[in-house]
Amino acid sequence: MSEERTYKFGIVGCGVIAPWHAEAIARTEGAELVAVCDIDRARAEALAEKYGVTEVYTDYEKMMEREDLDIVNICVYSGRHAEVGIAAAQAGKHILCEKPIDITLERIDALIKAADEAGVKLGVIFQRRTSPHSCVVKEAIAQGKLGHLILCDTYLKYHRSHEYYASAGWRGTWELDGGGCLMNQGVHGIDLLQWLVGVPVTSVFGRTGTLARNIEVEDTAVAVLTFRNGALGVIEGTTSLVAPGLPTRHDLHGERGTIVLTDKGIERWDVEGEEGQIPQVEAETVGGTADPRAIGMRGHILQVQDMVAAVRENRDPMVPGREARKAVEIILAIYRSAQTGEVVTLPLK
Repeated sequence: MSEERTYKFGIVGCGVIAPWHAEAIARTEGAELVAVCDIDRARAEALAEKYGVTEVYTDYEKMMEREDLDIVNICVYSGRHAEVGIAAAQAGKHILCEKPIDITLERIDALIKAADEAGVKLGVIFQRRTSPHSCVVKEAIAQGKLGHLILCDTYLKYHRSHEYYASAGWRGTWELDGGGCLMNQGVHGIDLLQWLVGVPVTSVFGRTGTLARNIEVEDTAVAVLTFRNGALGVIEGTTSLVAPGLPTRHDLHGERGTIVLTDKGIERWDVEGEEGQIPQVEAETVGGTADPRAIGMRGHILQVQDMVAAVRENRDPMVPGREARKAVEIILAIYRSAQTGEVVTLPLK
């Protein structure tokens, strides 16, 4: 049997989240980081030096001219994800993009189309889906252990300081961040909620405010959801809490029970016939409510490993582009509702 090939990775954007990608690549069998790119050459060189990468770029299009490059990890700010991703697709490179996939549906759809037309894989980082606790809850709901779902809520109460927003010119802007506590931080929990429930959101009614931070976008938001199966839900999102914020929480209620999932794991398992029998699964650090650097590494490793396997096996990645689009559509519907004062139906038109 011939030895399986090694896939060559390049990272575009060497800011806060890039080390998670670099470390995940380093810990993945069959993966090798061969190039990094950032408009700030010194920042790119620092990441390259740490991971033994010899090729440093300040122009991502030049990097994508490399014939040996297989997969591009996109770690630039949110409003440029599709731009870089489309260039990667047109260069024949597979794509693993940080969340959110982009900040407008038009650009997201253009990226998905470009990947489809080029025949490349498009995966998006939503590492909370990889948590053993999340997977157990997902399976329980899919198996009908809660029966008909009634109320499905997510509470995403983060702290982000004035200094955090001032640390980079794109943070807290509509043009480049695409929103605030929902689009940047809350997108993780919103994606997880809709994935756990397993049916689409069909309408939202939202309110947003900028109540504590000196930014363009919202630092506080609430929304009421209706799911296609008739269940209702609530989203509360903030970056306006004092440090350290609160652990994120998902409350899932059905006719046969209740499950509460938090950053600490499954905190309640009141399932008919299994009351109090919380499944024992591997512990994991989620974190990030006060410091975006305080997140675990496991999810990124699993998604990089999955990306290699998806390319090798010619299948979709764990979170393909069309799946990652769903959370952004919900957030954009909340923003539209907040602007108009009306209930907004999905899919958006």
